[in-house]
Amino acid sequence: MSSPLASTARSGSGVLDSFFKISERGSTLGREIRGGLVTFFTMAYIVVLNPLIIGTVKDGAGQFVGGGTDPAAAIAKIAVATALVAGVVTILMGVVANFPLALATGLGLNAFIAFSVATKMTWADAMGLVVLEGLIILILVLTGFRKAVFEAVPLQLKIAISVGIGLFIAFIGVIDAGFVRRPAAPTGPPVELGVGGTLRGWPVLVFVVGLILIVTLYARKVKGAILIGILAATVLAIVIEAIANIGARTADNPGGWGLSVPKLPDHWFTKPNLDTIGEFSLFGSFEKIGVVSALLLVFTLMLADFFDTMGTMTAIGAEAGLLDKDGIPPNSQRILIVDSVAAAAGGAASVSSNTSYIESASGVGEGARTGLASVITGICFLISMVVAPLVTLVPYEAATPALILVGFLMMTQVKGIDFDDIEVAFPAFLTIILMPFTYSISAGIGAGFVMYVILKAVRGKARQVHPLMWVVAALFVVYFAIGPLTDWLT
Repeated sequence: MSSPLASTARSGSGVLDSFFKISERGSTLGREIRGGLVTFFTMAYIVVLNPLIIGTVKDGAGQFVGGGTDPAAAIAKIAVATALVAGVVTILMGVVANFPLALATGLGLNAFIAFSVATKMTWADAMGLVVLEGLIILILVLTGFRKAVFEAVPLQLKIAISVGIGLFIAFIGVIDAGFVRRPAAPTGPPVELGVGGTLRGWPVLVFVVGLILIVTLYARKVKGAILIGILAATVLAIVIEAIANIGARTADNPGGWGLSVPKLPDHWFTKPNLDTIGEFSLFGSFEKIGVVSALLLVFTLMLADFFDTMGTMTAIGAEAGLLDKDGIPPNSQRILIVDSVAAAAGGAASVSSNTSYIESASGVGEGARTGLASVITGICFLISMVVAPLVTLVPYEAATPALILVGFLMMTQVKGIDFDDIEVAFPAFLTIILMPFTYSISAGIGAGFVMYVILKAVRGKARQVHPLMWVVAALFVVYFAIGPLTDWLT
């Protein structure tokens, strides 16, 4: 006879299975939980990194985020708000869109806002631009324009986007781990192996051991291979730091840890400070820099967010085997709505635009196929608001091996591109290589779209191009020329 407790557990599991369609998508409750945990560990660095990027830059009024003059206080506030917004919007993605996609403050956009936007105005004004950008994209989603653009993209270009993102996240992995670095000498190559062409430091060894372990476990079809690898590499990193006292990576200590030093914290809990919530001025920037300049900044932010998410959800859907025959993931409209809301929410909390994270692919690699994984990831972010010191236990070098394996898995889709057809092959090639080369998903997508339209036109096949592809290509031409256009118009 089964116990009441066992019956309740089965009932709860059945509700989750029905709501998230776990069995229908060929997954299990265990896979979804593991996938959600892996995604969190792979992208938890943003709770540490975002405050260091936007919390140490003074705005045009000489103040830090939150209106203070103490960078340490600003960093602490941003860490909490970053985790809060990421947790809420990621849970929203799981519940509303039922898709294994996590969201958090977008890297690249946050640096652009901190160093190129906020220095010309107050932080509140800059965050107002982010809120405006998110609201405009939400309108484009609700009117069906964003989804229509997505559906207008040829299938093979969608495949190229997935492949390019695979190469991109693998490149992110080796860079963040210190396996590949920018050389100190300005006359040297753009990147090089380790330091001066040689691998140096115990952290790189942690990365190599973690990568070998994850790939070995995956090859042997061990359940939880990626999660086991990350946790094992983290334990190894903690032990090495405790013995060798390596410290953070600096110019004087090139063999140090990349972002966070893996050592046990002095305190385990922090008291959340939510002072940055609501610190934005919707139209303040228009007064500070003028209407034209403000609108150009909104356009730049919007186009980057618009196509980054399109590429990310395509890549995640492809890796999870959830795309339909046209390369469209399930609930795509809901995915885009949540992503748009997340962009505005990030601005409203003064942590910069939130967007979909390609690191979600690590959770998919662990077996995640539904939004339950996103709910797990979101809950972990919310917990990190009060246990932020624990997040720093996982260094880059322990988490990034997962990106290498997932990058490989996404690269295998390249066989779906017809490289005998120059009209699609060369645009696909540009998309694939420019994502890692420019460190931008949008730049790769834009270059591929523009070249696709050009090649179709010069070969007399302009009518085969969807009208929206012409519109998007024209917008990307403006995007690439935004610098000189801004100078000319202002």
